[in-house]
Amino acid sequence: MSDSEYVFGVHAVKAMLERSPKRVKHLLLARGRLDARAQALADLAGNIGVSIQRALPEELDKLVEGVHQGVIAEVSASQMWSEEMLDRLLDGLEEPALVLVLDGVTDPHNLGACLRSADAAGAHAVVIPRDRSASLTPVVRKVACGAAETVPLVAVTNLARTLKQLQQRGLWVVGTAGEAEQLIYQVDLKVPSVIVMGAEGSGMRRLTREHCDYLAKLPMAGAVSSLNVSVASGICLFEAVRQRTQKS
Repeated sequence: MSDSEYVFGVHAVKAMLERSPKRVKHLLLARGRLDARAQALADLAGNIGVSIQRALPEELDKLVEGVHQGVIAEVSASQMWSEEMLDRLLDGLEEPALVLVLDGVTDPHNLGACLRSADAAGAHAVVIPRDRSASLTPVVRKVACGAAETVPLVAVTNLARTLKQLQQRGLWVVGTAGEAEQLIYQVDLKVPSVIVMGAEGSGMRRLTREHCDYLAKLPMAGAVSSLNVSVASGICLFEAVRQRTQKS
């Protein structure tokens, strides 16, 4: 496995330079790109001692798959959080936990968008299974627009076991399912909560569903039967935010 990887796109690279500067080996900028955003990245890199290289756009195209916007950073390879690290994070919380679990989300664009929603809602972690899931790739980082550097992404070997352990910690597990009888708005999310989203189409796996304390759904008034998983995640997370911030 390589000890380096590429992060690309203005927002993802900016987040890496600001939040994980020690991981950045050097910054690659497209020759001829002299706009304000590129200059801001160059200044940021220079201030923290990161070397800058100019390259032809077609040379940058060969390094990554996706729209790099003329900005690529070579960084030391990332590692996702372990279950032990999640335990320590939860131990240190002074507020009710809010954890997003993605069961079988394999599209990196969806994972990146879910991380972005989790960051915006102040979720403490996103948990994924090691199998049947997208991982932390450059595409995920770009779509996440910096959230991959702020929200812990925890990969677990046995998702059902992890849910049980979270329940033993006092967290309530809410699974989303179209056939649920109650709406997400009827679930108490002010308590320490885990919100579980299944894969689009197939939904949560059987064992995952069996470890949920509640099942809830979103109201669907139109012709479509479901929402994109990142959109649904955002709605559920911000319902928790609404409940926790409203005055009693």
